[in-house]
Amino acid sequence: MKRYSKKFEIRWADLDPNYHVLHSKYYDFGAYCRMSYFVENGLTPQLMNQYHIGPILFREECSFKREILFGDDMLINLQIVKHTENFSRWTIAHEIKKGDIICANIIADGAWIDTLHRKLAKPPQEIVDIFQRINP
Repeated sequence: MKRYSKKFEIRWADLDPNYHVLHSKYYDFGAYCRMSYFVENGLTPQLMNQYHIGPILFREECSFKREILFGDDMLINLQIVKHTENFSRWTIAHEIKKGDIICANIIADGAWIDTLHRKLAKPPQEIVDIFQRINP
């Protein structure tokens, strides 16, 4: 399976009183990576609004391996590791890396919600096509 990767910087605001990255920021990094992939591949907020659909998470879990400090050059990747045939449900895995060192793993289980009816939904083919690009 193909992986999408995104470089990111550690900001002063990402740190906790111990001068390493605050635990909750790791989840923000995962969301940043997912949305970057979506937007760079045409799944923009405008497209989601057009179809009245949006991604939701059922579970997001992070395993912390190494600390991350201010100034570290970071890379986060994304890989779809499990999905239903129509991509109505999916699991995305992230690795947060400093060079070759894995600093954290994030697993996110999600689906799509119809934003008008507030019910789980099947994504339109255009969204399925975008997800298939990362999971050939």
